[in-house]
Amino acid sequence: MPTGDHSNGPRAPADRRFASTRWSLVAAAGQGRTPESQEALATLCSLYWYPLYAYARRQLPSVDDAQDLTQAFFAQLLEKEYLQDADPRRGKFRSFLLIAFNHFLSKERDKAKAQKRGGQKQFLPLDFQSGERQYCFEPADHATPETIFERRWALTVLEQTLARLRQELESSGKAALFEKLKETLTGDGMSRPYAELAEELGISEAAVKVAVHRLRRRYQELLRAEIAQTVSSPEEVDEELRNLFAAVSAKRM
Repeated sequence: MPTGDHSNGPRAPADRRFASTRWSLVAAAGQGRTPESQEALATLCSLYWYPLYAYARRQLPSVDDAQDLTQAFFAQLLEKEYLQDADPRRGKFRSFLLIAFNHFLSKERDKAKAQKRGGQKQFLPLDFQSGERQYCFEPADHATPETIFERRWALTVLEQTLARLRQELESSGKAALFEKLKETLTGDGMSRPYAELAEELGISEAAVKVAVHRLRRRYQELLRAEIAQTVSSPEEVDEELRNLFAAVSAKRM
């Protein structure tokens, strides 16, 4: 689970810059779809398609059905006027995505299943082979498809955040530091003693403490920024953080 002191962490600026986040662009497009909003929507879908696929796997009778219908959904989402349903008052991109997918399933299931697999244009590079491997490694449970969607959404957000942090440190020549200290970001008490980490890194224990503090602070900043891309207003970031932590905590119970 991510570090728990997020309530006092850096906050996303509640000013006009928030209007340029990806979901804000999509939600604001409404009737007037723009190239910018379409690009933002495609990026969000590319990042967060897997939670929807995991949802489909629990809802549908076969792997092929889940893959065909997920691909068909994104084809329609990006090609047609689905942005008309992107009501900013609904807030979160994940809510819009699940509502739109359920609507698609109820109206288009038979039509999409009748199409030959792979016969439609692929609008997103969805790696179903990797996605299916990931799904098969998920722990077996009796959670509802909606709970699985929420859980995978939360974990995907955390994975994206960690990937961004890794990229930052690699770019600044601190890849080794990240690899040694990334375990301290979970806040689950499973990381090794700082003295042990210091010996492996060849620095003092005090320096490790400072590095961990900075790493956690930057992780929290990136996490808030990642969440901000999927909600409509800065006021929703804290609520979405609480939802994220609740979903991850439920996974650990």
